[in-house]
Amino acid sequence: MLFARDFHEIDAEYWSGLPSGMRRPDVLSDWSEANFRQPVDCFLEGPDFDGKGNLYVVDIPFGRIFRIDPDRQWHMATEYDGWPNGLKCQADGSLLVADYRRGLVRIGIDGKVHEAVAHRHSEHFRGLNDLTAERDGVVFFTDQGQSGMQDPSGRVYRWRPAARVAPSILLDRIPSPNGLALNPQGDQLYVAVTRDNAIWRLPLQSDGSTSKVGRWIQLSGGTGPDGIACDASGNVWVAHIGSGCVWRFNPRGEATLRVHTPGNWPTNMAIHHQTGDVFIVESQRGQILRVAAGT
Repeated sequence: MLFARDFHEIDAEYWSGLPSGMRRPDVLSDWSEANFRQPVDCFLEGPDFDGKGNLYVVDIPFGRIFRIDPDRQWHMATEYDGWPNGLKCQADGSLLVADYRRGLVRIGIDGKVHEAVAHRHSEHFRGLNDLTAERDGVVFFTDQGQSGMQDPSGRVYRWRPAARVAPSILLDRIPSPNGLALNPQGDQLYVAVTRDNAIWRLPLQSDGSTSKVGRWIQLSGGTGPDGIACDASGNVWVAHIGSGCVWRFNPRGEATLRVHTPGNWPTNMAIHHQTGDVFIVESQRGQILRVAAGT
């Protein structure tokens, strides 16, 4: 891992947390049994801001999506039979969700869940994880499943909703593709490859393909990178689960900031559209942390 000369470390500040009345401490869900073998009262992920400054997050084990308003009040947006993971707010007020069980689903402003993409040419996904979108509406999403070094079968898909065609495989044979983010120019797609403990860079071609894919950042320790985000300056923020920190890398791939979190499970970030502040989800604690812009 490369380090810039001004590399420094800070602690993330607490911003908000899931209220106790919304937690489910004594419920053993199928998801928590498979992943932790014990109940978890929540497991937050997939943060994203809408145009009104509301922050949306998912609660994977209980199929819930919460809306946190600018006054830090929590509201239930919807609850359904699924394992929502990644989420992106849409211009029309709907939500596009990467669901591990159900594929891509769209949730309307009325809270109703609609199938968007459940399979590709009748082949079901292994288990979707995260998604991001270009300005023209093209969606990229990761199909992680249980892939890893022992089974490098993960994929990154590219989908054009307006074209009404099946998603195409942008890249396959990946050992656990997770979070993903586009650079400001829209010509580089960064993918967190958890079991490789690395960030891969996928140059995007004009025909919708990729070439000369390579490992951009090699991390060490922890479990591996989870969610990633790219800010307006081209810095890439990486949630490093198992290490209790979030890294910031400049466009040259040099680490310039390490943000410490109170738990070992910082899983994803969202960047506020107006302020540029970075909001971090600490999943097992059910907390939202904040890093001020310009830090």
